[in-house]
Amino acid sequence: MKIFSKEQIYEGDRLTIKKQNISSADLMERAGISLFNWLDTRLQGAPVLIQIFCGIGNNGGDGLVLARHLITHGYNVKTYIVDFSDKRSQDFLTNYERLKETTKDWPVSIHKEDDFPEISKQNIVIDAIFGVGLNRPINDWVVALFKHLKASEALTISVDIPSGLYTDRIPSHEDEVVKSNLILSFQTPKLVFFLPETSKYIDQWEALNIGIDPEYLQTTETEAHILGKLDVLPMYKQRDKFSHKGDFGHTLIIGGSYGKIGAVQLACRAVLAAGAGLVTAYVPKCGYIPLQTAVPEAMVITDAEEQLISNMTFDVKPTVIGLGVGLGTDTKTLNAFEAFLEKNTLPLIIDADGLNLLSKKKSLLKLLKPDTILTPHPKELERLIGPWKDDFNKLNKVKAFTKKYKLIVIIKGANSITVYQNKYYINSTGNPGLATAGTGDVLTGIITGLVSQGYTPFEAACFGTYLHGKAADIAIESKSYQSLIASDVISHIGYAYLDLFEQPELAAPPAEEQKQSPKA
Repeated sequence: MKIFSKEQIYEGDRLTIKKQNISSADLMERAGISLFNWLDTRLQGAPVLIQIFCGIGNNGGDGLVLARHLITHGYNVKTYIVDFSDKRSQDFLTNYERLKETTKDWPVSIHKEDDFPEISKQNIVIDAIFGVGLNRPINDWVVALFKHLKASEALTISVDIPSGLYTDRIPSHEDEVVKSNLILSFQTPKLVFFLPETSKYIDQWEALNIGIDPEYLQTTETEAHILGKLDVLPMYKQRDKFSHKGDFGHTLIIGGSYGKIGAVQLACRAVLAAGAGLVTAYVPKCGYIPLQTAVPEAMVITDAEEQLISNMTFDVKPTVIGLGVGLGTDTKTLNAFEAFLEKNTLPLIIDADGLNLLSKKKSLLKLLKPDTILTPHPKELERLIGPWKDDFNKLNKVKAFTKKYKLIVIIKGANSITVYQNKYYINSTGNPGLATAGTGDVLTGIITGLVSQGYTPFEAACFGTYLHGKAADIAIESKSYQSLIASDVISHIGYAYLDLFEQPELAAPPAEEQKQSPKA
């Protein structure tokens, strides 16, 4: 799914109005009806009080359309105008008049804190105050209103975006943003929904189709995408009936040091669970018996050193190399790493201490083969690119970094983001259970195992991140977040593959339709 910028959203609205020969008020009507349909489907006429807070721009106009349709369908609605300026959009004024023609209970204007209404915890609050076009500081009393909404603990649903949240920068203070329980975003989500610094404002989101021109949606190139099942499914490679293990490549995992051999075990197991034909581990001598015992499917080569890797040369001919898990950063290892990079021509995935070695000697970045995949967690990333001002600055710095060295970088996190060729690919799977030791080693193994099978590095980065998160999502159906461990993710990779082809269950028809259906 594409994620459109603020400017692209405006252009999509403009083009839709032109091509479909409708007015901007007609498009606003569609948006309001989509909001109504979503709520009505779930509330089914429930006698809950719905308090709608509307700004005086187009986001407020959407709220007024919603209020009108809720009222005409018998819902208990109270509408408020958050009157922070004397400027109103024309479509807001149009729908303000339409609402006044619908009910004698006209909207109540709010100008100051004394005007704030009481809000019960049992009510539903609709936030339609500010939209994506917010570009000005928020009045103090409006900030106080946001705090009032939060203090109510009522279920809060934001229209398109939480009021006060910008699409392209981080708010200066959390009180300046409405805390939403749910965002009903028009057509697609916004990039800001997926960033660590703004996650505190967002619990859940859903995208509502408001009929933006399909050709525009399909042909417009966007900077960001969110990857779900339908996005990664076309990447899946089917297996021929007569294929053999040699068809799925030979993965080499280089890593391990004294006390950190488990990282290599996890990576090797993940390589095989992802579907690679063969896997060999290159480890210090202390890792030989643990690996031969714990991963009987893996072959093992040992370094001359007992406790660390000092020489990355080998006789095997791998398809792809995953390097860094549990490796350590000893000077001998750094020298071996540099000598390896000077000669390497194979696809390469670098994680953990491999990244820390690059940070220790950044001139090594110039030796990396194009499309090498780096998988840093936040601290490893900071060592590579330096500190950032905020999450938007971080994304820009990573984009510049990948462009300079022609790399693929996966920014690991709650919504891991793959940065490739000036674009961001946001993973939609995963959960807090992944915040545990070894899951990064598993991700390295999955991605390396996919490249081994013939997936391009870009496909492997996106598909591997998806499978990793999905395996964890399936695992917690029988476990808690707290008890999930890295081995659980490996044991559920197969289920993540199977899930790609599961069809959603169709809801049973309404009882009336069932009665009218002819018998077989």
